[in-house]
Amino acid sequence: MRRLVMAFLVVALGGAAAVAQDRGPVTGLPMPRYVSLKASEANVRRGPSLTHRIDWVYKRRAMPLRLTAEFGHWRRVEDRDGAGGWVHYSLLSGVRTAIVEQDLLDMLARPDPSAMVVARLEAGVIARLSECGPAWCALSAGGHDGWVPKAALWGVAADEIVE
Repeated sequence: MRRLVMAFLVVALGGAAAVAQDRGPVTGLPMPRYVSLKASEANVRRGPSLTHRIDWVYKRRAMPLRLTAEFGHWRRVEDRDGAGGWVHYSLLSGVRTAIVEQDLLDMLARPDPSAMVVARLEAGVIARLSECGPAWCALSAGGHDGWVPKAALWGVAADEIVE
């Protein structure tokens, strides 16, 4: 029924409702979007309820996840490998994090390739994301703050600006 109503709205409003499809039906927040794992352990289920089978368990607090769907108190998420499932919303946070994809990535003092190196990050490090421009992101990891190229991270879209 919901799809029929949405299809009617798109036709009736001349496509204006297409913007609404980019928003979650429960929260009204943009979709897809990145979130992080609030809990140190989260069951990932095949469907949006406790009766659905648990496929696996995420065990890494602050891990970034891409949220792709909402249904009641459940959110469908994907990890950096594309694996996903349904997680209860209480296990997720809006705090932005990212995973370093490049080994020994230079964290720089400012968003400039010639800037001083403040730290080197190993692949797989989870860092707190505070800001992203078109090409650079500001991170905090291991007591260090600095800038890295956005292309070296998973947890932020290539065209996304984070303020």
